[in-house]
Amino acid sequence: MADPAAAEQPHLMSLVLQSKKAFLHGEQLCKDATGVSAQCGQIAADVLALSAKVRWMTDAVREQLKLAANVAEIIERKRAELEMQAKEWDNVKNQRTAALDTILDSLGTQLVPPDFHSTSPVSSLFGSQEASEDEADEDKAHTNGFRPGQSPTETLRDVLRNGSSRIYARRKREADRTRWKTLRDFVDERAIEDKLDDMDSERATLDNILAKTSDFPNSLQRTISAIHLSLPGEISIPPMDEIFASQETISESMANHFSSLVRHYHEMRDVEAQRDAGEVFHEADIQVMNRDTEELPSIIADLEKSSITLRGYEEQLAAAKGVAQDELYSLRRVLDSLDELAEIISDILESQQTVQSEFDEQLSLMHTDLGVIEDLHSRYTSYQYSYCKLVVELARRRRYAEAAAKIVQTMSDQLDAMAEEEREHRENFNVLHEDHLPLDVCPGMRNPPTRYEILPWNHESEEISPYIPEDLLQEAVDRVAATDAGLSASQSL
Repeated sequence: MADPAAAEQPHLMSLVLQSKKAFLHGEQLCKDATGVSAQCGQIAADVLALSAKVRWMTDAVREQLKLAANVAEIIERKRAELEMQAKEWDNVKNQRTAALDTILDSLGTQLVPPDFHSTSPVSSLFGSQEASEDEADEDKAHTNGFRPGQSPTETLRDVLRNGSSRIYARRKREADRTRWKTLRDFVDERAIEDKLDDMDSERATLDNILAKTSDFPNSLQRTISAIHLSLPGEISIPPMDEIFASQETISESMANHFSSLVRHYHEMRDVEAQRDAGEVFHEADIQVMNRDTEELPSIIADLEKSSITLRGYEEQLAAAKGVAQDELYSLRRVLDSLDELAEIISDILESQQTVQSEFDEQLSLMHTDLGVIEDLHSRYTSYQYSYCKLVVELARRRRYAEAAAKIVQTMSDQLDAMAEEEREHRENFNVLHEDHLPLDVCPGMRNPPTRYEILPWNHESEEISPYIPEDLLQEAVDRVAATDAGLSASQSL
């Protein structure tokens, strides 16, 4: 039969070794856990610092982008103002050209009798007008019908002799009014068209100036949007409170487990010492030691699990730190882009100022052209009004000339009658008394009575008033009355 004491020795030795191994392993796990906990604290501090820095820099960049967006809005608003000024010019130009077209159309409806214009190349106030050969011959014949120094009496007699042919020719010309000129024929429309073409060219130049800044707002907005998209989002910070609370709980648990290992290791060393002193252990004591030793793997497993958990927290915090560092590095590139954006904005503002100056200069020139169009409208309106007044005035002068001619004709007829009566008296007297008087007595008694001829003063050419058809005269009277009424209403206002 085996000796129980001999069998106990190697078994106790194995338990002591297992206890020591568990103690050393547990000690190492606790040391590692302590280091991991300390490392977690440092990493957590770094994460918070990096997160705060990233958030601060991100907020600063966003503020700068807001300012850049404001600049883009200002440029867009300024461009809209320039486009509005250009549209206002377009509206004024359309109004004034429409008014000019209206007066020109009105001039085109107002006929000018052939007697009202000559064939002289310098006769027109608004440009030379060429007359046809027929018109020139008619004007020449009409003018040559009167001779300088011709008396009203002879004029009237000439009218009686030749008036029928001239009246027929005039009626023929009046009947064919399609060949008559209008007031518009005396307008230099080519110069007007050239001016309007110049205005269209200047308007195209204004569009080209505006086109230089057309893409500025959109380009800025695209750059701002790109920088916005490159900004980091909200950094996901691990739940620090939960991690540290869990670490504390795990540390306490590991400390308790390690205390059990220490206590068991010390107990086994005491057992070893007692064994060396010769003490013999009972079977019950051996079973208790076996049971305690069998629990060691479970304690070590708990310690290892806790250590793995702490390592997981460390890795979680380290990953968050890595993300924060990456975001910070990305923000440095964003800051470089922001510097480039600042340079772009500076160049854009400088270009905008240049475009503003060019636009103002060009628009000022174009407004001067609008003044020319307005002056043309005023000029042709006055031209029409003055022509209508001329028609009325010439009609008045013609009435005056006809009245004066009637007076002259009446006086001439009276003088002719008086002269004829005087001639008869003298002939009768001479018949009765001439033979009874010596020839040397009053030789002038045989003279005929003096006859008189009424001539224009100082032998001036007789004024010739052109013929005015009644419908054209009435049209001129109506236009003058309408214009005067409009001026009166305007002055009243």
